[in-house]
Amino acid sequence: QVQLVESGGGLVQTGASLRLSCAASGRTFSSTAMGWFRQAPGKGRTLVATISRSGVFKYYADSVKGRFTISRDNAKNTAYLQMNTLKPEDTAVYYCAAGSNSDVVRTGPEYWGQGTQVTVSS
Repeated sequence: QVQLVESGGGLVQTGASLRLSCAASGRTFSSTAMGWFRQAPGKGRTLVATISRSGVFKYYADSVKGRFTISRDNAKNTAYLQMNTLKPEDTAVYYCAAGSNSDVVRTGPEYWGQGTQVTVSS
């Protein structure tokens, strides 16, 4: 079992930055791939980014490429999502996800966090 707890969401203006954190426990963090998803009001949950167990391989959705950066600190058992140049369309609940490898995270994560709200005002 893996427990995931997100933090760092909030209300910001267009163009601002936020950093989300996902603290993991319950399994060796370095053996777990991580990812972030988001769900906007009235829409389905979509993949934002993934990072491999080592942190070497990263994937980004086209909508966030160049603005968001996913990273991890295996010593702190924490994954991050640095979000820059935020837009109103980034408004969503952001969920941390985990799985045995990046493909699992992309297609069907084994574990989910509870979500953190990000609201970007225009």
